[in-house]
Amino acid sequence: MKTISRLTALAAASLALAGCASVNMDQAVQGTNSAVGSFTQGKLELSRTAQQAQARAQLSSALLASPLGRDEAVQLALANSPAVQTLLAQSWAELAQASQTGRIANPVFTFERIRFGDELELGRRLSFGLLDLLTLPRRMEISRGQAAQARVQLSVNVVEQVTQVRQAWVRAVAAQQSLEYANQVNRSAQASAELARRMQQVGNFNKLQRARQQSFYADSAAQLASSQHASTAAREELTRLLGL
Repeated sequence: MKTISRLTALAAASLALAGCASVNMDQAVQGTNSAVGSFTQGKLELSRTAQQAQARAQLSSALLASPLGRDEAVQLALANSPAVQTLLAQSWAELAQASQTGRIANPVFTFERIRFGDELELGRRLSFGLLDLLTLPRRMEISRGQAAQARVQLSVNVVEQVTQVRQAWVRAVAAQQSLEYANQVNRSAQASAELARRMQQVGNFNKLQRARQQSFYADSAAQLASSQHASTAAREELTRLLGL
């Protein structure tokens, strides 16, 4: 009888503890903002409502209205990038799975109605798996470990994503500066080649001198084309990471 009473008490306590194991994704996101605040500036947010999506869209439009610095690019990625929202959704699923690990199976309630002649007997029974109950403390410990791992992994993933945005922004800016320099060199080489052509016509340049200027112009044109390609690729990479 004492054993049954102890099991009953343990079952009641376990049901109460298991019922407390729920996923608070807002708290997980807040924890990430605190842990890696130098990367998120507290701006990481999981969008779950139409109002949140609208607020993110308005923020993105406001950021795009001005030239993007590195920090603004990160803020835009956090607000607008589907990849960031996917990371958060995956983390939510992992936390939910961890929470489920620490729960026992739903108890089964049965209701019986038995009639013996003129007598009616009603019975009610709440049943649960004994093995689930006995292993619950260990499963709850595993659940807490899995949840902690999921939160750490979320922070790692966010840091990686923000780092990619920062690096892409630097590459895009550097590629644009290289393109501007290549344009200046090409314009100068074009002017020199044209001057060499005219100088040759009046006899002040020989063919070798003109050929040198023409070769310089051809090299600058090739470098300009390469810089244009690199700039386009860098912008496309940054655009993708920003979710535009």
